[in-house]
Amino acid sequence: MTVSVRSQTGKKGVFHMNIVVLAGGISTEREISIVSGTMACRALRGKGHKAILVDVYCGDSRIDIKDGTDRCFPETYDVEAAAAYMRFFDGQIEEMKRTRREFFGPNVLALCEAADVVFMALHGADGEGGKVQAVFDLLGIRYTGSGALGSAVAMDKELSRKLFAADGIPVAQGIVLKRGDERRPAAENGVGLPCVVKPCCGGSSVGVEIARTQEEYEHALEIAFGYEEEVVVEQYIEGREFSVGVVGGKAYPVIEIAPLVGFYDYKNKYQAGSTIETCPAKLEADKTAEMQRYAEMAYRALKLECYARMDFMMAKDGSLYCLEANTLPGMTPTSLLPQEAAALGMDFATLCEHLIEVSLNGE
Repeated sequence: MTVSVRSQTGKKGVFHMNIVVLAGGISTEREISIVSGTMACRALRGKGHKAILVDVYCGDSRIDIKDGTDRCFPETYDVEAAAAYMRFFDGQIEEMKRTRREFFGPNVLALCEAADVVFMALHGADGEGGKVQAVFDLLGIRYTGSGALGSAVAMDKELSRKLFAADGIPVAQGIVLKRGDERRPAAENGVGLPCVVKPCCGGSSVGVEIARTQEEYEHALEIAFGYEEEVVVEQYIEGREFSVGVVGGKAYPVIEIAPLVGFYDYKNKYQAGSTIETCPAKLEADKTAEMQRYAEMAYRALKLECYARMDFMMAKDGSLYCLEANTLPGMTPTSLLPQEAAALGMDFATLCEHLIEVSLNGE
């Protein structure tokens, strides 16, 4: 029921905390973020913390910090009702974006400043890409996960690829296309077919397509450019897919991801029963160690902090390729990091507490 954190003197203390679980937002991953936040909030309250669920963009006009922290962070709290309140705004998001300039919703920053820590359950560019983290750094708000720099770098797949390659972390052959470049045939893009097409700064495999023909390639580019102005085109690696969490700089057990149909897209990530996930993955010990080593190298190369998750492909010849880093991994019932933690004997609620502890202790 407690979190052990170091004070500025380096001594450890044990606390029950007032926690804002920040979720929602305006990215394509809004719904997954709400699910992650609901799960985390429920788990942290089960551990004795006064956690509340707050939508970063829509806020909560019903809560006013002037009422005092006891009312803002109550002993009794209906997490499901808070999640329902967030979803009430789902159909209004686009209109809200057109009619207002500010990103943070009513009372959001005041509540975050009043909290002992903000548990970041945000997913997608605006919440995961360093902007929110930069504001929090300026305001002295403590939060979970990587800082502004690492978050921004990891969100940009082109920059991540360059840093991986520079540090000796293997990546698939690839290029970045800007809008207008899509007129060039696949045979002339330096990657060829088959290939993987994905938005440069997207998450949860939104907009990701595998193209095996020129027609599929053109269709994939149309989809990806519907999300962003830059698109990554990578060599398609046929083989097995894996993921490795890194917490406090140390790799967790490797998990293998095997969709029953297709590849590990948005549907297969979040629809229960659509993917077989094996943790620890059935690999030779040396291959497990190699992948974990690359995961830790990727964590350092991107200047990440506290925790993250790295995705890999292993080709049929055993060659490994690092696909990308996730700075705020999903915390849903089917998410990978909680499964990796479970392989270490750590339940979901304990993992949530541990991520807070690691974040506050700067590990």
